[in-house]
Amino acid sequence: MKNEFLNILRKIHKDPAATQRKVAKELGLSIGKLNYSLRSLKDKGLIKIKNFSNSKKKTKYLYYLTSKGAIEKTKATINFMKIKMKEYDELKNELNRK
Repeated sequence: MKNEFLNILRKIHKDPAATQRKVAKELGLSIGKLNYSLRSLKDKGLIKIKNFSNSKKKTKYLYYLTSKGAIEKTKATINFMKIKMKEYDELKNELNRK
């Protein structure tokens, strides 16, 4: 899973009602790129997208992780942490050699 997708899943999990504009800005993505990524995550079954039923603006959506999305987010987070721990160990070893 791309690191970008992991960041999107984290944002959705934290704030399902966040607007695309807000999420895109916080992640440094264009709205078009975020929209494309959200559709891709939806097509993979990792998120569901629903309209706010009581919204006067039909452009308001609620994004939430599916159980498959939660599992993939957890796996990606663990892999990310493994990579960071390996980088930390390599830097620590490099500093110890000096």
